[in-house]
Amino acid sequence: MGVVRTDKWLEKKFDDPVEICQVFMETFGEKKPANIYHYLMRFGMYRPNRRTYEEYKKLLELNCWETAERIFQKYRKKWKGLDIPVYIFPAAASNSFFDNGKSEKSGVAFKDKLFLFIPPLEDEKEIEALIVHEYHHTCRLNRQKKHIKDFTLLDSIVLEGLAEHAVAVYCGSSYQAKWCDYYTKKEISKYWKQFLQKNLEVKKNEKLHDEILFGNKGYPNMIGYAVGCEMIAMFNEKYKLTANDTFILESDLFLTVMD
Repeated sequence: MGVVRTDKWLEKKFDDPVEICQVFMETFGEKKPANIYHYLMRFGMYRPNRRTYEEYKKLLELNCWETAERIFQKYRKKWKGLDIPVYIFPAAASNSFFDNGKSEKSGVAFKDKLFLFIPPLEDEKEIEALIVHEYHHTCRLNRQKKHIKDFTLLDSIVLEGLAEHAVAVYCGSSYQAKWCDYYTKKEISKYWKQFLQKNLEVKKNEKLHDEILFGNKGYPNMIGYAVGCEMIAMFNEKYKLTANDTFILESDLFLTVMD
């Protein structure tokens, strides 16, 4: 399917994203579109307001949907991945005073679909980095033997680290996520032993999983992601990962480089 022309949906229903989310009820197995919208907002989907509307118009000017389709098809062929639907929406505007409300790109990946939340980006490589990261998730999820409901904290850490490794390989390390550089190697080692090592088997559906992964409830910010990035970098330095390796190798194997 590739990139769905959600710009046409937005043209008619920008002010009612809940109504837009009715389209996704079957694929999510959800009867209330408001629940889908609130779920997607957690990952960066826009709220309708003047700023996000202006950003939507800018995305049209930048031919964002056409660009994303070209990039998606490039990696679908390169990785021999599934031809899944890709849904693009404007990114949520930040509430932070310090970044002047600048929106950040983000997304959420599933085995059978992708959602990308994109601010106006002049640099096409930024869009490519987002697609590489999220579509890498989809490809790995489809080639792992484990069902997503059985994923553990270790699986999630490895999943995120491998996706950012792919960004470095295909787009360059300067396009990797900010959280890759949040901590020094010494700090990573410390937090690994203090917070993560004893909780690697925590299941995805347990609260502790996301608290550690994202760094909530007193845990260091984005610590699960940052550890994943460092873990994969260390593994690649020692063993030189191929693209296929990043999809098929089981999570436990990456523990060999951690003290």
